[in-house]
Amino acid sequence: AVNVIGDMVRATLLVKSMDAFSRVVRRIEEAFPDIHGEKFQGPNETGVNMFLEQVFEMKKIPSTEIIPYRFKPNSSQKKRMGKGELPLYYNLNFFDCLPEYHRVGTTEMFVAF
Repeated sequence: AVNVIGDMVRATLLVKSMDAFSRVVRRIEEAFPDIHGEKFQGPNETGVNMFLEQVFEMKKIPSTEIIPYRFKPNSSQKKRMGKGELPLYYNLNFFDCLPEYHRVGTTEMFVAF
């Protein structure tokens, strides 16, 4: 089984108001509609070749080699969302260029730096 390890690098974006936060979320969703929610399938679901082809075809952030592949509310927000409240934290997962393949013993992974 080959996994995608996406937590190698993290960034935090702080905004001053819920209005600004909502605008940021909306802009990301509009710019990258295919990455919102749980749509991304890793190499275990698609196979390694299809996975790499899909990533290669994904839209990049303009003027960069950054390939966003998933944008969704953080799992810590399930309770808020269950009460009908908007999530306060989102995860934006991305590859910096194409993912790198690594194997350690019998563990295989693509790393998203």
